[in-house]
Amino acid sequence: MPQIDEEKCDGCGLCISVCLNHGLTIVNEVVARVEGVDCDWCAQCEIVCATGAICCPFEIVIER
Repeated sequence: MPQIDEEKCDGCGLCISVCLNHGLTIVNEVVARVEGVDCDWCAQCEIVCATGAICCPFEIVIER
């Protein structure tokens, strides 16, 4: 799941509008993950976040 830095979030809601799985919501004027909703790691929420509050860390695996 995306990591959310609540101190950086301004509650604009752009990330919510691009989440195809409906996995984000606003709670107390800050974005939060919706429990029980799987993330497909599209990273669109991270891309549209103007404040850098969302990070989608992942591990790159190179097969040989």
